Amino acid sequence: MIKLPESDEALLRECEVETFRSSGPGGQHVNKTESAVRLRHLPSGVVVTSQQERSQHRNKAICLEKLREKIERLNYRPPKRVPTRKSRSAKNRTLEEKSRRSRVKRLRAKPSRDE
Repeated sequence: MIKLPESDEALLRECEVETFRSSGPGGQHVNKTESAVRLRHLPSGVVVTSQQERSQHRNKAICLEKLREKIERLNYRPPKRVPTRKSRSAKNRTLEEKSRRSRVKRLRAKPSRDE
């Protein structure tokens, strides 16, 4: 179970922040500024990156959101499955319905020569 602090500033103190030039379309602006952000959460080792905005600050905020979501997914444990059994009456109803259907289907068939 990974615990995260409530405030973004405290979370940033637990992280290693790295900026780099983002790739992809955008021309000279993308090639000259280091607006992409990579956050590495040191206690857990989780890494998230963002390069979708032109602003480094907005990318950092997006990274923090992504980090919180990723940690939340890692912390999720599905509830234990409780095994259930069919009641005897439910089993009997199913068997009765099957026998009724088989009788109906037998009546649909062509009679054989020996009958």
